Amino acid sequence: QTNAQERRAQGEFVRGVSTARHWIQADGLYPPERGRYHLYVAYNCPWCHRVLIGRSIMGLEDVISVDVVFPNRSREDEPLGPNLWKFCKEGQVGINNKHVSFASCTDDTVNDKKYIKEVYELAGIKDQKSLPVLFDKRTNTVVNNESAEILRMFGTSMKPLASRNVDLYPQDLHPIIDELNDWIYTDVANGSYKAGFSSNQDVYEAAYEKFFQALDRVDALLANNKFLAGEKVTEADVRLFPPIFRFDPVYFSRFKLDKHHLWEYRNIWRWMQDMVYLPGMEAVANEEYLQHCKQGYFGRTGNGTVPVGPPGYPECYKRPHWTHSLPPTL
Repeated sequence: QTNAQERRAQGEFVRGVSTARHWIQADGLYPPERGRYHLYVAYNCPWCHRVLIGRSIMGLEDVISVDVVFPNRSREDEPLGPNLWKFCKEGQVGINNKHVSFASCTDDTVNDKKYIKEVYELAGIKDQKSLPVLFDKRTNTVVNNESAEILRMFGTSMKPLASRNVDLYPQDLHPIIDELNDWIYTDVANGSYKAGFSSNQDVYEAAYEKFFQALDRVDALLANNKFLAGEKVTEADVRLFPPIFRFDPVYFSRFKLDKHHLWEYRNIWRWMQDMVYLPGMEAVANEEYLQHCKQGYFGRTGNGTVPVGPPGYPECYKRPHWTHSLPPTL
């Protein structure tokens, strides 16, 4: 992240850098083992989402355990201060004065901590508070906190332990998947955040244009492919799914990405249907999951009012696409 401080001062959203970058590998410090590793995640976080999708569609649920934090972070009056991911299974009163809780939120079942920052400190890391976290229960250390690398480990190193024969990173498709990952991250996954969180109008407008140019590119690609890299799902699809899942109900209004709705992209909509019907996806693409997203994005700023709608999401992703016809021009 070159010149990050200067760019932030000019109003640009610049993502932080993950610092725990160890790897699960057979001959390494962290070998693939059933029951050894644990995920800390937030359902509203798109970077956590892609890790959870990989875990679910590969069938690694019984191999890698998981705890889920509350979608809103800590407040000014809390012991460790504001803006920290925390466990709050019982729920809390939001800034809209409404109590909210989620059945899928957990306690920290491994280390009995309240804040993710405390998990990092337990592992000897003082400068991190981000999610996801891949934690080694045997050594009480953080293996990795970079979602792209965790997903890659699940699809490669942990693959022999998976219950489903899903190859997210087939060797013959490495160049194609790597290229897809590069521009999808820059223009869609991180690009949406640049549009939504940058305070500089020019940065927002540039990110806005690149985002919709990228959606056009995705839609054209899916006109001839079932999935991004061909006929089978790969890591590239897993990485694209979180921002697309959030687009209509969250990003359209919260990130001011309001040029089109998702239903205007016939091929992306068909791809979404194929994705949500993959075995394992129901657990990571359901209504409560989307409620985490809406609470996390809308319930932390301004008056904290969380949208009731739009109605029909995410169930509509399971339905075939309807007409694209627009009203006649007056």
